[in-house]
Amino acid sequence: MAPFFTDDSPNPLLSDFVFPPFDVVEPKHFRPGIRALIKQLESELVELEKNVEPNWPKLVEPLEKIVGKLTVIWGIVNHLKSVKDSPELRSAIEEVQPEKVEFSLRLGQSKPIYEAFKAIQESKEWPTLREARKRIVESQIKEAILNGVSLEDEKRDQFNKIQQELEKLSHKFEANVLDATKKFEKLITDETEIEGLPATFLGVAAQTAVSKGHEDATAENGPWIITLDQPSYTAIIARGGFRANITRASGRDLDNTPIIDQILKLRVEKAKLLGYKNYAEVSMATKMATVDKGQELLETLRRASWYPAVQDMEDLKKFSRSQGSAEGDDLSHWDISFWRERLRELKYDINEEELCPFFSLPKVMDGLFNLANMLFGIEIEPADGLAPVWNKDVRFYCIKDPSGSPIAYFYFDPYSRPSEKRGGAWMNEVVGRSRVMSRDGTSSRLPIAHMMCNQTPPIGGKPSLMTFHEVETVFHEFGHALQHMLTREDEGLVSGIRGIEWDAVELPSQFMENWCYHRDTLMRIAKHYETGESLPEEVYKKLLAARTYRAGSLSLCQIRFASVDLELHTNYIPGESETVYDVDRRICERTQVIPPLPEDRFLCSFVHIFAEVLSADAFSAFEDAGLDDQEAVKATGHRFRETILALGGGKSPLEVFVEFRGREPSPEPLLRHSCLLPVTALA
Repeated sequence: MAPFFTDDSPNPLLSDFVFPPFDVVEPKHFRPGIRALIKQLESELVELEKNVEPNWPKLVEPLEKIVGKLTVIWGIVNHLKSVKDSPELRSAIEEVQPEKVEFSLRLGQSKPIYEAFKAIQESKEWPTLREARKRIVESQIKEAILNGVSLEDEKRDQFNKIQQELEKLSHKFEANVLDATKKFEKLITDETEIEGLPATFLGVAAQTAVSKGHEDATAENGPWIITLDQPSYTAIIARGGFRANITRASGRDLDNTPIIDQILKLRVEKAKLLGYKNYAEVSMATKMATVDKGQELLETLRRASWYPAVQDMEDLKKFSRSQGSAEGDDLSHWDISFWRERLRELKYDINEEELCPFFSLPKVMDGLFNLANMLFGIEIEPADGLAPVWNKDVRFYCIKDPSGSPIAYFYFDPYSRPSEKRGGAWMNEVVGRSRVMSRDGTSSRLPIAHMMCNQTPPIGGKPSLMTFHEVETVFHEFGHALQHMLTREDEGLVSGIRGIEWDAVELPSQFMENWCYHRDTLMRIAKHYETGESLPEEVYKKLLAARTYRAGSLSLCQIRFASVDLELHTNYIPGESETVYDVDRRICERTQVIPPLPEDRFLCSFVHIFAEVLSADAFSAFEDAGLDDQEAVKATGHRFRETILALGGGKSPLEVFVEFRGREPSPEPLLRHSCLLPVTALA
């Protein structure tokens, strides 16, 4: 990795590192470190603008160095905010963030750089440029326009104020979600309140109670403390936990409602300044889809999902009545959570708690790495100690090609730490593959990734035992990481996940999830952590059958999220009589079988949307080849690696998909995998 600073600065952010010094970077380093970085980058930008010429050495290479340094150093700061949150850290980020945004705007609105890129596009050499370089030029021109390069004087000042305010609001929104998650605690001393909850969950709840001062807490006798972090919340079926989750970050002291309104208002103003009708058009300008195509796909999926979801609800009501439930004809949302799991257990005879011992984290990772070796011809080896880490539980790995040469590295932070780590699961780049940022001037800088999960930590001498959903999550995030790490693209601005349209980045991640249901893959993973016994064949078959359980309801849930997002950024007018929650309720009339609770404020903590059409279609290529034919699977895996994983943002995602699949994507495999075919004509 190219050194950022060659001096002997005592600030670790500014040191000459190969792997970031996560173990010694503290909030006190943020202010001086970021300010020194920006000062240096400003002088580099002035130099670039003074000497710029419309060619690679005089334009793209110096630009990539500026962007690269800012991305890596600010990435360290942002990463620590996600995994090691503290008041000191937040305060430091809030103070320097405006300066970072100001520099980013100055860089994004540079007219000399913009004009130089346009000159390349208009030059006689343009037709001879390879596709990755054309993509860089086109992307830089588009990004400059979206960054306000064409705006003058007052309009540019107004645009920049909006950007600063949006960054501040986004930071506050995320902080409120984390604080609201940390704030909710319920101490339980009455055993009747935890009756029927899994033993693993009770172990975590007792461990939480011990950490909060209840030294004698045990899984058997309590007391127990439940929270809203993911491993804890997914086991809560009580009314209090459900309400607390859907109203998270909407209370008096931590209310994201005004923040949402202000963000939407500013996005409308930003869109109008840039000459767009609404913010959805701004957002779609850097995606594969258009607003119309997005709405068309959502409606296709909604129609296919509606009647199966109605049937899901009827099945639950019928089942709850058969069990003597008084609320059978009028199920509340928390009743649905309870009866949904009971019916799943009865229908498929699957108990998540009984499955966990078959999915120990070490075995799951071994199986995942073996699959990657079979599909993509890579070796993954532990490299703990090679790179500094931010927590003792973080693992570090090296990926090698068949000749044994390192081609990438990644960190894996598996466990939930609700006091300092944000919820959910995610993957981020640490550094990207790059020829320009090469350390020795000959071989490209190797990519490094983060992989974050939030599963139950080891308890009482047992390894971390995972739910099947957590297994799917690890496969999902590893798919993202693979696209970043297995890129063969050396142009740093479009290598790995960089430059890929945002609606295509979920392809490799959701593609990898499909392998959790592949018999040979699952059987290699699912070994009892104590006895070594394999998962019984009949349990595998039940897992496979349960995959499409309530598929209509789950699909409608995702369609609700995406439809609300699209509607808020297309037609919603902030400040009018209709609130964001009115919009949600209106969308729910077409996307939810029972209306949301009046107090439902899921928008206050909503941070993620999924897209599955491409991934299901990509996996169907392996089905077509024959999942039991190992040579055919290997050949298809090689093709996937050389297209979807290797080409990065250097080629349009649609062209990359067609190169892999031989045709354009279709929603049919997704609907088939979910048992939602045929598409219902009217819903």
